[in-house]
Amino acid sequence: VPEHVWRINVDPPEEAQQSLSFGAADRWWEQTDLTKLILASNKLQGLSEDVKLLPALSTLDVHDNQLTSLPSALGQLENLQKLDVSHNQLRSLPEELLQLPRLRSLLVQHNQLSQLPEGLGQLLSLEELDVSNNQLTAIPSSFALLVNLVRLNLACNQLKELPADLSAMKSLRQLDCTKNYLETVPPKLATMASLEQLYLRKNKLRSLPEFPSCKLLKELHAGENQIEMLDAENLKQLSSLCVLELRDNKIKAVPEEITVLQKLERLDLANNDISRLPYTLGNLPQLKFLALEGNPLRTIRRDLLQKGTQELLKYLRSKIQDDGPDPNEESPVTAMTLPSQSKVNIHAITTLKLLEYSDKQAAEIPEAVFDAVGSNAVTTVNFSKNQLREIPPRLVELKDSVCDVSLGFNKISSISSELCLLHKLTHLDLRNNVLTALPEEMEALKKLHTINLAFNRFKVFPSVLYHLPALETILLSNNQVGSIDPVQLKGLDKLGTLDLQNNDLLQVPPELGNCENLRSLLLEGNPFRTPRAAVLAKGTAALLEYLRSRIPS
Repeated sequence: VPEHVWRINVDPPEEAQQSLSFGAADRWWEQTDLTKLILASNKLQGLSEDVKLLPALSTLDVHDNQLTSLPSALGQLENLQKLDVSHNQLRSLPEELLQLPRLRSLLVQHNQLSQLPEGLGQLLSLEELDVSNNQLTAIPSSFALLVNLVRLNLACNQLKELPADLSAMKSLRQLDCTKNYLETVPPKLATMASLEQLYLRKNKLRSLPEFPSCKLLKELHAGENQIEMLDAENLKQLSSLCVLELRDNKIKAVPEEITVLQKLERLDLANNDISRLPYTLGNLPQLKFLALEGNPLRTIRRDLLQKGTQELLKYLRSKIQDDGPDPNEESPVTAMTLPSQSKVNIHAITTLKLLEYSDKQAAEIPEAVFDAVGSNAVTTVNFSKNQLREIPPRLVELKDSVCDVSLGFNKISSISSELCLLHKLTHLDLRNNVLTALPEEMEALKKLHTINLAFNRFKVFPSVLYHLPALETILLSNNQVGSIDPVQLKGLDKLGTLDLQNNDLLQVPPELGNCENLRSLLLEGNPFRTPRAAVLAKGTAALLEYLRSRIPS
């Protein structure tokens, strides 16, 4: 930087050396001090400490240079409001930076920072902070003090967790955590009452975070994670949501409760494992964009998907009318409703055909829950996250209509005969219980196409599963299964997904390669020697081919 730039406030201009008479326009001694200095997109490798000679600077922009460090004299620019040092080669920020009381915008993206100054929270006036595209592995806890921060960009770093203290940022409207290594989001973040946009794309999230207080959240971007299920409870809290982006995850089902998102304009569910959609999706009044390509949808023809969102919504609405009971026959919910029924969501029963009593830690399902069903045809039952030790006997009352039963996260140790009478059952979720076996009577569930038995105590592959011809998905991860029968599995010609991760398989029978309908075969985390991890990593098609090549001829 030319020397006279730094001294522009100090030295009289050259023409003052000559004895000229000055007109009013040239009264250089009345000039105001320099307030903006833009040195962007040059080849600067350093900045002089003389920057302190420009104390009136409010903006200093040196982005896109080759700076490896910043002068400590920056700390003397007490009027500085905007500092842009992005796109350089900085490895650290000087502590003196923390002395800038009026700094409102600090842009340090695209550098080589592996840590931030611990005292960064002293910049109390900060409204915008961009530290994206660095090598940060942690965030200083003092961030919690940045109560005026409106935009925070942490994208493209190496963060494995976010400090719960971020929840103290009461003004934060936009938080970008794209492309890190986050597996969870601290529940406390849900208290960020001003948050409007949250970007969590390209992380390692397994479930959608809960946001009870984020009443203003308008955009949630969580594509390219490992999310497997959408919790109906979480959706209910997002009443202001306009954009929900969940593409490239492992979502298997969309809950009927998605219809509570009345302001939703864009819903992106492309490239997931969704096999069916709630028809009520057609009733979302503001929905303008719906992406579903790359899902194994069975109820919607591919040509319909290509006709665009409006045609698709029209089709879904038409199916509601085909499907639904006559709304005039609804039993009126009036002051006569029993108080015990008030904890049952009557609206869900009548309009969504959903009977829900989940996350209550209940040892049994109250009679009032079943009584509330009345003559309504319930298709979905969710009794997950309780303390149930057995299948609720009154479930059998719903046998003529129920297709989807969720009893995950309980303490169920055996399956009673009542469950085997639910002849319309297509989806059964029993994950996270203490089951060791399934009864042969389950053979009666001829329509069952998805069963989730993950995180139980099975030591052997339940033999009744070999006799359920409609099965398309068997999820048996995190048990102690020691062997499988490839010949009987081949008989399940609709089976597309078999998850046996984290079991006790000592060997993989080569004949399993003959199950050519398998689209997803997951075997990681078992003690077998072959196939080796490198083969597993190539995906299902390559794995099946490898197994076939090892069948003795």
